[in-house]
Parts: sequence; structure tokens; C-alpha cells
Amino acid sequence: MAAEKFSIGLDFGTNSVRALIVDVNSGAEVATVTHDYCRGDHGVFSSPSDPHVARQHPADYHEGAAGSVVAALEEARGVAGFSADQVVGIGVDTTGSTPIPVDEDGLALGLHPSFHDDPDAYAWLWKDHSSVAEAERITALAAEHRPAYLGRCGGVYSSEWFWSKILHCRNVAPNVFAAARSWVELCDYIPAQLTGVTAPAQIRRSVCAAGHKAMFAREWGGLPDTEFLAMLHPDLADLRSRLYDEAFSSDVRAGGLSEQWAHNLGLPAGIAVAVGAFDVHHGAVGAGITPGALVKAIGTSTCDITLAPGTAAESPLLIPGVCGIVDGSVLPGRWGIEAGQSGVGDILNWFVTHVCEGDARTHEILTAEAARLQPGESGLLALDWHNGNRTVLVDARLTGLMLGQTLHTTRAEMYRALIEALAFGAHTIHQRIGEYVPLERIVACGGITLKNPMFMQILADVTGQQIEVAASTQTCALGAAIFGAVAGGAYARAEEAQARMASRIAVIYRPDPARHATYGRIYGLYRQLHDTFGVPGHSESLYNVMKTLLEIRRSVTV
Repeated sequence: MAAEKFSIGLDFGTNSVRALIVDVNSGAEVATVTHDYCRGDHGVFSSPSDPHVARQHPADYHEGAAGSVVAALEEARGVAGFSADQVVGIGVDTTGSTPIPVDEDGLALGLHPSFHDDPDAYAWLWKDHSSVAEAERITALAAEHRPAYLGRCGGVYSSEWFWSKILHCRNVAPNVFAAARSWVELCDYIPAQLTGVTAPAQIRRSVCAAGHKAMFAREWGGLPDTEFLAMLHPDLADLRSRLYDEAFSSDVRAGGLSEQWAHNLGLPAGIAVAVGAFDVHHGAVGAGITPGALVKAIGTSTCDITLAPGTAAESPLLIPGVCGIVDGSVLPGRWGIEAGQSGVGDILNWFVTHVCEGDARTHEILTAEAARLQPGESGLLALDWHNGNRTVLVDARLTGLMLGQTLHTTRAEMYRALIEALAFGAHTIHQRIGEYVPLERIVACGGITLKNPMFMQILADVTGQQIEVAASTQTCALGAAIFGAVAGGAYARAEEAQARMASRIAVIYRPDPARHATYGRIYGLYRQLHDTFGVPGHSESLYNVMKTLLEIRRSVTV
């Protein structure tokens, strides 16, 4: 294999798209560019009447793809040995579930003049929770008629996912639903546009998106059957034939770069574009996931990814409360397991901007002040549900909580309590997965991991586990580039490409035994709150919670 070959990873996030150019032989990241979305509020359209609404205009995706790649290629031209002609493939990852209503040619409805100002015709962003009622109906009907569907997605269908959002669109915007020939996940839409293979029936769909969010499994013939969908609404049953019957892992080519996009980007026509996937699944590959490792992508939310023991030929595990167990969603030939928290960076930003009316500098001030506090010193305890609970309760109706406040409580104490709550939520997820899968190491990636050492140390102290942090700041785009290299023929298997291209470890956070012991006491109180407010039928007196928090506070401040 010649040294002078490169691949491109495109990472479509919540507020921007990033393009990363990588040397496929060494894994060196030779150029990276971020293109911010320009529509809505940092790319997101919300609704004053419904705080759960979150949409994105598809024009931002088209402009972002072109703008980021062109700028990255320009940056890379200053690197010795680089030429655009040496790019062998492109990989794509996106947020999800972010389904888009499209016309018969696969073009997003939001790009039509008649729908240009209608958010219901835009992309339904991953964190749109407006379909809570529909998700609950799907869960109830599946529990009664198709329990196997729920077994593969943790026992509860989420408002963040594909069918909930489409059914909600049918209920609140029937004109958009009627105009849509099909619905395409963002991670499928981008490769389709790049390759020109846009007709909905011809698009190669991602098994990552299909399996984790759309109840797809080969065991029952792909997507949910028409009889079940008709129970939800006859129009969903009719839609099924206009969706797809097959889904593919990201080592497969979605197609070759079209002449038009090759001209727009300045790349050779026909180079491979890989089947897309969700950001954190590619991020896990970029962070070097192997069996026994849990990869945590920590950003606006978190997603936890691990691999089930054995190969995909073996029966899948059924883990209550996870977001899915899917054949090939992370690495081909293995069952990928997904879990996560609906809000992390979003919660801290909410506190700083809306409560403290601050900015990035406020984050720095509060972090410095909070770092001087000992575990338990504030006497505060919070629940990390400000954006609902993704795992293990899978309940978007849950909300945040903080108790233990007094007239002396400070902003820094509250800020630290929120970080501790996020660590407690993460610990709950780790414990659930660990009951079914041996977790030998934890690898973290994402913006917070390299920017906030206090956050990472608290995570290690709460979990009592060593946390390794990936050096790359673009592990999702790096994972996409790895699959771009495979689809482009630079490697035969994803594991081979990963071994050469994945990120190294930058820093390791080790738990402090004394702090871990204190957090163990506080975590017991967190679980009381967690189960009392989050588990149906659970009844437990909370009389001891405030009293115990005060006892812990006295013990650490003496």
C-alpha cells in the first residue's frame, strides 16, 4: 500500500459539520475544518409552544458538506505529499435518529419552495422529543403484539427514534407526510447526495440507523411488518413499501462520488463513498474500540458504545434499557451495543447561559471554583434528566432535579452537583451494561474530555474506574475516515484500518480511593431518587436523603 493515500471523514453534528482528512497509512490527521450551520439557533429550529421540538434545515447539510471539504482540501494542500487525487474514499457519520422526509427523487422536502419555511418538512433532529405520546403507543403495542421488537432495543421505544417521529409528523403535519415519498436518515441522505444515488428505493441504508432506531432486524424480515405498522396507523403500513428491505454496515460502498459533487468539492469522480452510520458508532471505531472496551462520546449528550462478546453469528444479548443491540452497527461481524445520556454539555450550558446568564468565561470561572470543593461538601444532589433519560429508563418525560440547597448555596456548588449527577447517570449505565458484558476498560472521546479535567476526574472518582481519553478531537470524523479507507480499497477489513488509523490515548484519569468512597455514599442516595422518580411502581421513603447529605457534608468539612 502506497503511503500517499488519504481518506476523508465527514461528521455532521448538532451545530456544525466537520471534515477531516487522514493519511490512511499512518492515521495522521492532515487537515480538519468545521463549518457551522447558519440557519436557526446554531443550526437548530425550536418552537416557543413546544420545548421538545428540534429541527434542522437540510440546506445546512448541503452547504456544510461542500464548505467543509473544500476548506479542508485547501488546508491539506500545504502538507507535503498530499494531493486531492490521492483521496481514495469518503466516510460519513451524522446525528441520529435524524430522519428527513424526501420526494420521489430523494431530495429533502425542506428544499422545495413550498416547504422552505415549514420546520415539519425539515430534518427531525435527534434531540427532537415531540413524539413522546407516539413512542409510548409504539411501546405499548409492541409489548402486546411484537415483544421481540422491543427486546432488541432495551424494552422501550424512544421519542428520539425513527418511527415515533414519522408517526408524529403524520399526526401533526399530514400535508408533509402526504408529500413525502419516503423518509431517509441523515446518515443515509448524505452518502446518497454525494453519490447521486438518491432514489429512495436505491439508497443503501445504514444498518446502524436501521437497527438501533427503526426496529430493523434480518430475523423478522427487516423493518416492522405491515400488520404491526397498520396498528399504529394505516399510512405507516403503506409507507413501509417505500422505505427499504436491506441495510448495510459501513465497510460497504454506498457508491462512487458523482461528477457534480466531484466538481463541487475538487475531488476525483468515482472515489468510494461508504455507507453512513451514527456519529458515536464511528467515534467508537476512531477511538479504537475492541471487545471489552466501552467508548464514551461526551458532548452535548453522551453515547456509550461497546461490543457484545463473540461474533454476530451468535444470538444477541437482550439488555433492558439500552438503545439497541445491532449486528454490524459498530464493526462488521459483531453486535454493537448503544446506551447514553440525553443531555450532558447541554445541561451545563443551560445552567451557565440561562441560570447564570453567563458565557464561556463563566464556564471557566465556575469550573475553577467547583474544582476546589470536596465530594459531598456542597450538600447538594441532582438528577441529570433535564433533557429526559435515554438510558436506562428511556423516558423523555423525566425532568431535572436538585435538592439540598440552602441560603448559602453557591453557583459553583450547583455547577459541580450537575457534573456529579452526570457522572452518577453514567455510572448507572455502566453498571447495567456490566451485568451482561465484561467491561475491561473505558475510553472517552469528545470535546469535554480534553477541555474539562475536573469533569473527567469526577467521572473516574464516581465510577471507581480508570478513564482513558482519546487524543483525537475528531474521533467521529476519524472513524468515518477509517470506513472511507476501507470502502476505497486501502484496507480489506475495518479492523485492519482501525489498527493503523485509530486515535492514540492522550491522558488517563485514575480514581482517588477516598473520593470514590464518599461518592459511593452519595450514589446510594442518587439511586433512591433515580428509582423513586423514574421506575414505575417503585415506592421508597426519601426522608433520609437530605439528612444523609448533611451528614456527608459535615464529615468532609471537619
